[in-house]
Amino acid sequence: MISPHLPPLGAPPSRDPGEAGFAAGEGLGRNSESVISIHTTKELFVSLGVYHDIASRSAALNMAIDEALFEIATAPSIRFYRWDHPALSFGYFGKFADVATHTAERDLVRRWTGGGIVFHGDDLTYSIVIPAAGPAFGESSTSIYEKIHDAIRRALGASGEHAELAAVAALYERRTNNAAVADRRYRRDLCFANPVKADVVLNGRKIAGAAQRRTRRGLLQQGSIQDVDLTNEFADQFASELCSKCCHKALDERLIARAHEIAEQKYGAASWLQRR
Repeated sequence: MISPHLPPLGAPPSRDPGEAGFAAGEGLGRNSESVISIHTTKELFVSLGVYHDIASRSAALNMAIDEALFEIATAPSIRFYRWDHPALSFGYFGKFADVATHTAERDLVRRWTGGGIVFHGDDLTYSIVIPAAGPAFGESSTSIYEKIHDAIRRALGASGEHAELAAVAALYERRTNNAAVADRRYRRDLCFANPVKADVVLNGRKIAGAAQRRTRRGLLQQGSIQDVDLTNEFADQFASELCSKCCHKALDERLIARAHEIAEQKYGAASWLQRR
């Protein structure tokens, strides 16, 4: 059973600005300002639990572990994880018909967060849970999104990569024939084809995006970092940019058991995957 403190499965997540992250934008324009620079030095969290989930897991179980962590959260945490084989995640509001053609070669899963289509495999994926009782929850979703991505930017800088935060997404060039329109709509839904404000870009190319879900219990941000060489120290550097007081934790058996329940009842079920 899903926690009674969480909204029912049919309840849509909040559509606040931060939720657009995983790819609601339409690409950086050549003539628009391409980067923003918040360069914040204030840490987002007072303390931060860090989970290095070294096991490769199915798409449904990865999503379920994030939700299980959200259920029990009493302090902010970040979880880094991988995928047991090529996968594709798409946002809560996405249409299954838009990803169905990938069924044969990828593990498909509908996220609890919003956003667009994200291909997983070699990327570093993370989730951040912020309980409502913590001071960070009082910040706007947009501010949280920007600060997390600025921490990624700084962590990349520590390894010599000069990344920036995207500022303004420009509209695609309008096309008139139906085939081009369909192609444009599909590309619009591809997260990493379309940087939006505060996504991380490197050499004009989006390398990190995310999506959020906010409820009365807290905020969940799920993000992906891809198409960039990351050092073995990158994850810990990223965490330390968010908070200087990090505590490494391990996923316990009870949490994994709860995640298996959620995966079976929700993320692994056709009724969830094909609900739209």
